[in-house]
Amino acid sequence: MVEKKKASGDKTLALDDINSVEDSEDTGGGIIAYVQERFTRSETSRKQDEARWLRAYRNYRGIYGTDVQFTEHEKSRVFIKVTKTKTLAAYGQIIEVLFSNNKFPLSVDPTVLPDGVVESVHFDPNDKTPLPEKKKTEIPFGEEGGKSIQSGFTLDNLEDMLGAMKDELKDIPNLKEGPGVTPSSVTFSPAMVAAKKMEKKIHDQLDETGASKHLRSTAFEMALFGTGVMKGPFAVNKEYASWGDDDGKYKPIIKTVPEASHVSLWNFYWDADANNTEDCQYVIERHKMSRTQLRALKKRPHFRSNVIDQIIEEGEGYVKKYWEDDLKDYAPTFGVERFEVLEYWGNVDIDLLEENDVVIPEDMKEAGELQANIWYCNGRILRLVLNPFKPARIPYYAVPYELNPYSLAGVGIGENMDDTQTLMNGFMRMAVDNAVLSGNLIFEIDETNLVPGQDLSVFPGKVFRRQGGAPGQSLFGTKFPNVSNENLQLFDKARQLADESTGLPSFSHGQTGVSGVGRTASGISMLMNAASGNIKTVIKNVDDYLLAPLGEAFFNFNMQFDYDPEIKGDLEVSAKGTESLMANEVRSQRLMQFLQIASQPSLAPFAKFPYVIREIAKSMDLDPDKVTNNMDEAMKQAFLIQQNAPPAPPAAPAGAAPQGAAPQGAPPQGVAGPPSVADMSGGGGGNIGIGAAPAPQEQGFSGNAG
Repeated sequence: MVEKKKASGDKTLALDDINSVEDSEDTGGGIIAYVQERFTRSETSRKQDEARWLRAYRNYRGIYGTDVQFTEHEKSRVFIKVTKTKTLAAYGQIIEVLFSNNKFPLSVDPTVLPDGVVESVHFDPNDKTPLPEKKKTEIPFGEEGGKSIQSGFTLDNLEDMLGAMKDELKDIPNLKEGPGVTPSSVTFSPAMVAAKKMEKKIHDQLDETGASKHLRSTAFEMALFGTGVMKGPFAVNKEYASWGDDDGKYKPIIKTVPEASHVSLWNFYWDADANNTEDCQYVIERHKMSRTQLRALKKRPHFRSNVIDQIIEEGEGYVKKYWEDDLKDYAPTFGVERFEVLEYWGNVDIDLLEENDVVIPEDMKEAGELQANIWYCNGRILRLVLNPFKPARIPYYAVPYELNPYSLAGVGIGENMDDTQTLMNGFMRMAVDNAVLSGNLIFEIDETNLVPGQDLSVFPGKVFRRQGGAPGQSLFGTKFPNVSNENLQLFDKARQLADESTGLPSFSHGQTGVSGVGRTASGISMLMNAASGNIKTVIKNVDDYLLAPLGEAFFNFNMQFDYDPEIKGDLEVSAKGTESLMANEVRSQRLMQFLQIASQPSLAPFAKFPYVIREIAKSMDLDPDKVTNNMDEAMKQAFLIQQNAPPAPPAAPAGAAPQGAAPQGAPPQGVAGPPSVADMSGGGGGNIGIGAAPAPQEQGFSGNAG
């Protein structure tokens, strides 16, 4: 039997694979029982949440649950799917806000006081002041001191603080820390450059792995059920199609990229005592895998290939949950050819790890517990590894539609209008049944006046035979009262209550016939702005609980596993979903107004025109890197050209006119002087009283000579 543990120098601990059939009896001991106990606890604690989700799903699909009992006299089974309309309206508004700029809503900005990379540096071509000498005093930064910044900030000790701009600024002399204060100075922002390079890398990684599609799936479940879940980033191998130039054979390129993906809320089990994912001691994801998907796990690090082969050989043993048939709308009689695999992320006591023959490095034993990732199926461990992320974190993010401060599960559209949906269905069924009943006559027949033995069914042209000499009428028709209008009024009232309970007025998703203030364009605009307040709160939840922590996770992933020095720096991630609520047209107008105000000579020194121009390009859905020039780069190139320019000619003697100068009294070079009196164009160069029109027989005269 091989050892069941591995502790390498990089502090990565993982359970080794088995080599023999005898080892297959190893089921992980207390680790499996520990994880299974937590899974059972999570599953039990979310029973009430599952009931809410099932009702929301049935209302969305227009399906009556088994708890709805119809009387034998109810003929109509109509279901008015207003929940679907409201859910899709909320989902559409969330997607419109998040993807208004046609990209994943994440941006990376430097901190207010960055460490490890200088915030700004400048140089002035006209400044001939020598740099101050280095002082011996060193000023440490950061908690551990690591590097130091010598006072004076000369070029030598600024080189290590320039980050991504180190190579670009190496030829610039007289470089100083801080922004420039003179009109001729040029300012560079190394921290901002490093942040934007990191932002581009993260966006490229998100685009390659289809993160936008996963975010849309998360937004839909968030709107319907009240909670959406994403996970990541995880390193996955992506195959890029490639063919050989000479032989034409398929030679794919395999590249490892970080991936963020959507997790179905039904397969997400969390710590029952936590109110959000940050407080969770553990989370468990339930996978429903085919043989192909299970075999694919062998290509990922630290998965036990021989154990996976044995599980596949034993065959599928998937057990359905009670809610799976409800989600499929039917209960299949055949078995499910899948494997149930549980993925655990969370804390595990060190004592429990050591009881299962796992060797813990000495410097980790003081923690008392460590975060681990455990996969198991059919009672066997597929993978056991310490959390590889630094700092250790649980890579799952649950975002609520409406925040419930006492539970991780939020409140969605389906729950908000559960009662009003039930009322609308009831009133509409009553209205339909009454309309059907009142649409026909009710007949009363006196059989004593009719010949016995006749068929009493009624149809057009029916003839009833009467007894001879029988007095009075034998057939009476009665119309049943129609009260469907009253039921429809109650239906409309329930619909209005649904508007209030969801915060999504009907006019915001296409209802016509709006009266009152909504009859005018300005009135409906005012109503729409008021209705968007609810979505603003939802987007803020997306920012706080999903975009910001997911962006930080991607940032930490790249800082840990990507060794590109151009993206290194003390940076932070900020989510920009809420900012896009303001329409691009309005943002563009405000930027143009600011540009006009800042163009005044007295205010121009206080404005950062390169930033304003880039923001105007963004508001017009243009790529600022393609349509705008970097002024700092242009100034740097101009400075280099000035340094390499030939020397200026010697100065002329006093009193002598410079070579090539215009005669005395002539206008300056490049400036047009006053037009000649003999100007025959008649325009006068825009001056009144100057110029003459051509006379007859002169060149340029366009009139009749006679």
